[in-house]
Amino acid sequence: MTRRIAITLALAAALLCSVGSRAATPSRSERLLRDWTFNGSQKVRIPHDWAIAGPFNGSYDFQTVAVTQNGETEATAKTGRTGGLPWIGEGSYECTVDIEKVPGKKWTLLFDGAMSDAHVYVNGAFAGQWPYGYNSFYFDITDHVKDGANTIKVLLNNLPESSRWYPGAGLYRNVHLIETPEVHVPVWGVYITTPYVSRDEAVVSVSTEIEGLEDNALVTLETVILDAAGREVARDTYTRKLWKGVPATQRFTVKDPDLWSPDSPVLYTARTTVMTGASMETTSIGMWRNRYEITGGTDAVDAVETRFGIRSIEFRPEQGFFLNGERTMLKGVCNHHDLGPLGSAVNRSALRRQLIIMKDMGCNAIRTSHNMPAPELVELCDEMGIMLMVEPFDEWNVAKCANGYHLRWDEWAEKDMVNMLRHYRSNPSVIMWSIGNEVPGQGDAQGAEVAAWLTSICHREDPTRPVTCGMDQFDGVFYSGFIAAIDIPGFNYKPYRYLQARELLPQGFILGSETASTVSSRGVYHFPLSSGMNIKHPDHQSDSYDLEYCIWSNVPDDDFAADEDYPWMLGQFVWTGFDYLGEPTPYDTDAWPNHSSMFGIVDLAGLPKDRFYLYRSVWNETESTLHVLPHWTWPGREGQTTPVFVYTSYPEAELFINGESQGRRRFNKENLLERHRMMWNDVVYQPGELKVVAYDDFGRVAEEKTVRTAGKPYALQCNFDRGVLAADGDDMAFVTVTVVDKAGNPVPDAANLINIQVSGAGSFEAVANGDPTCLESFRHPQMHLFSGALCFIVRSEEIPGSATFTVTSKGLKKYTGTITVQ
Repeated sequence: MTRRIAITLALAAALLCSVGSRAATPSRSERLLRDWTFNGSQKVRIPHDWAIAGPFNGSYDFQTVAVTQNGETEATAKTGRTGGLPWIGEGSYECTVDIEKVPGKKWTLLFDGAMSDAHVYVNGAFAGQWPYGYNSFYFDITDHVKDGANTIKVLLNNLPESSRWYPGAGLYRNVHLIETPEVHVPVWGVYITTPYVSRDEAVVSVSTEIEGLEDNALVTLETVILDAAGREVARDTYTRKLWKGVPATQRFTVKDPDLWSPDSPVLYTARTTVMTGASMETTSIGMWRNRYEITGGTDAVDAVETRFGIRSIEFRPEQGFFLNGERTMLKGVCNHHDLGPLGSAVNRSALRRQLIIMKDMGCNAIRTSHNMPAPELVELCDEMGIMLMVEPFDEWNVAKCANGYHLRWDEWAEKDMVNMLRHYRSNPSVIMWSIGNEVPGQGDAQGAEVAAWLTSICHREDPTRPVTCGMDQFDGVFYSGFIAAIDIPGFNYKPYRYLQARELLPQGFILGSETASTVSSRGVYHFPLSSGMNIKHPDHQSDSYDLEYCIWSNVPDDDFAADEDYPWMLGQFVWTGFDYLGEPTPYDTDAWPNHSSMFGIVDLAGLPKDRFYLYRSVWNETESTLHVLPHWTWPGREGQTTPVFVYTSYPEAELFINGESQGRRRFNKENLLERHRMMWNDVVYQPGELKVVAYDDFGRVAEEKTVRTAGKPYALQCNFDRGVLAADGDDMAFVTVTVVDKAGNPVPDAANLINIQVSGAGSFEAVANGDPTCLESFRHPQMHLFSGALCFIVRSEEIPGSATFTVTSKGLKKYTGTITVQ
């Protein structure tokens, strides 16, 4: 059935439009290019990080530098600054792909990221270059492809002293081959906003670019809005003449929308179809009056689906951040892009595990420090309800690293910004853009000018989100006007100057863009208890009492207090959610074998430290927290003072040693460290039982936690996060290995060598123990426990069945487990 509409206008055109059913199926296709050859002979599966297998060596990227943003004035030897892995140098990847080349088709090669300085060749012809390893980019390769087998080659080159942390190496993110008709929606060609949002209705704006049209060409665009269950909630068909480069915009009203939020991350889908074959007839109906009859196209040539969420964001002076009209505190973390023992090679299962851990802690936001994220991370944040500050750069046009991004700035900065902004501007999880981190030049006019320029690019490409920057030069940004160039003032490690900033700033709010930088090693405690900045110990570890920090930073308690006491605070992003490879502060100066950070709330193996429970006790408002530290196995410390801390969401707790009360504690809002910690600093160690009893607001027993002194190691135990994997060759399960005594008590200081075997429908992928000094390979199926634990990864095969793993250690009872692959 056709629909016809006639309108007559004086001195203008009248349109008569008919739309028929589609006469063709859109011919777009997309495939992942997974199987490649690395350096001429090694067969690899993309994503691939060529350096993560090691070996570790302190000579890799050995640097003698002064890190000025850390307050250093003299250059010192830096070992392990970028992870001590062989990521520097050249690498080449090659694959062969069959293409049926027919007239009227186009082919695009899309890279989610390539580390770094990618030069791409198709059948020997140069297709394009993209220097920045963190960004996504694409090339039209239509002129280079041929019918039949096509060879794609990618050359990469990583320079020394080009990073401050481990960047990874290779085709570490996915590569896509996209086939479209001549008339098509380009990569990132759909931009969706929600300019009006209420509980009753929302307006959705869909702007679609179409390539391959002649100037002033007639085209039909049909967009259907589907809810999370796939039901149609709105539809619009648009037939118009379009000029090249001018997008077609459609607006919809969605009644009773399901709003996207961290608690309810509901997603909609816009299904957009491009149709050709439209026609227009002109009939004169009098002087200066014409009647135009438009028949909509029926030949569907291209179709794309774009996920989006309906939500509103507001940053209100004196009141803070509002999501969908409700005040929301940003409880965020900063994360680097590496995935511990997987290196930089992106994996959806590993990212999902990280987000699950963060959400359990009560985290609701992530800062992609200091680079563009993998698309999988943004998609998962959309799905799971994590808000994002997306950040592109750690360096602008003034050097932080000798061979850093400043060398590419003039030619590539705007191109990199545009790709990032267009890639992620329709994702509901993205609530703000950051234009950089602790860049030199914050205190001068030239730096302020660059900040204003980058902010203008963000506003041009996406006027719906504000812009921030991680600033560490407090006085300089006021003096230069740098801070006036951005929408949201973001300060790194300045909680003690927030009040001063608030008096000076017109915006009416402040963001802790990077906070804490507390350092700790999982399960490591030093006596007597230490507290302060840049503390070093003979074992090259940091203390897990969570009172050690850096010369530029502070303990978490300072930032908790700011968020609680100042109604204009937007929240914070803690440095960091997870440990990462590189930057082993405070052991970064001539202190090999340290090669990974200790900033993380969770260690490199993905195992929570004590600090995780401190944040959880404050941030997780839906589930209770009760955690006691340290462990209670201290042979040789009998009769010595061993402080005990409790992190809890309950208002009161009582500590018992072998049944004898050590007294009750309540939080004390007048003392910074007692706001969220209950501390018994004078406890004398006795082997046996350490128990904490928590009481609710009415003084009733609410929960108990018991830790017992462990005996000799007896058996291995395993926990795995998932018992069923997809048979796609990419899905992963994470298996945590611990040691228990005969009574089943965990042995917290076990350091046994663990051997791992995986057979059947899965394979061993990697292993880590969270020790920042451990030089054992992530890719060898054995490793020593650290603080009584490690984690290994099982990757699914592409065939259904069972993956069986067996964990053994000399003198201990082995463990065998099974994971279903289907």
